[in-house]
Amino acid sequence: MQHFGIIGKPLGHSQSKTYFDKLFREQHIDADYKVYEIASIEEVKPLLDRLDGLNVTSPYKESVMAYLDAVDDTAREIGAVNVIYHKHGYNTDWLGAMAALKSYLRPIDKQALVLGTGGAARAVRFAIQQMGIHVLTVSRQAGKGDLTYADLTAEIIRSHTVIANCTPLGMRPLDNQMPCLPYDQLTSKHLLFDCIYNPEKTPFLALGEQQRATIVNGYEMFLAQANEAKKIFRI
Repeated sequence: MQHFGIIGKPLGHSQSKTYFDKLFREQHIDADYKVYEIASIEEVKPLLDRLDGLNVTSPYKESVMAYLDAVDDTAREIGAVNVIYHKHGYNTDWLGAMAALKSYLRPIDKQALVLGTGGAARAVRFAIQQMGIHVLTVSRQAGKGDLTYADLTAEIIRSHTVIANCTPLGMRPLDNQMPCLPYDQLTSKHLLFDCIYNPEKTPFLALGEQQRATIVNGYEMFLAQANEAKKIFRI
């Protein structure tokens, strides 16, 4: 029997167990999948020794790399791992982000803002760059990204038609919060993408929708990255 799971904190929003339990049941695969809401990354060590594979979510996508025997070239370039198989790290988030965004991108989309600087933001930035769009990252702290939220002028918002939320703002227990953007500067020319898929519509997306922007949540990204993880797990 094979053993898989997911690490992160919090994990109440995650649908990974539902996805893999259904897969194992329908495909008659002799495997199980458990949720490990660990308090610190050090707790991953015994899991790596006894599990065949792990999915990794916030806030451990970057720090887990130090505990692995190997990291594939793309994950190393991104600087984050979200899938582990026998202590080898991979990144499928960027493929998920491409799958979610590619059908929505338009010829006008030349520049993007990625909100956040963590593991998900690194993958989304990489994906958007692969599609030929120039990306600036936005952080609350000066020096961590290309810009801070205080730097976001009306002109920057106007010229960056793709805006991706890769922060936990909008996800339980932060479901009433949103990135600090000048939402009144958004228009129908904007495409707002949120990595969060639970809840289905975050305040970030709801405010964008009020401004007639196109909105996309993270569910398709979740499904696409999980399908890629399934291949890595060889199931």
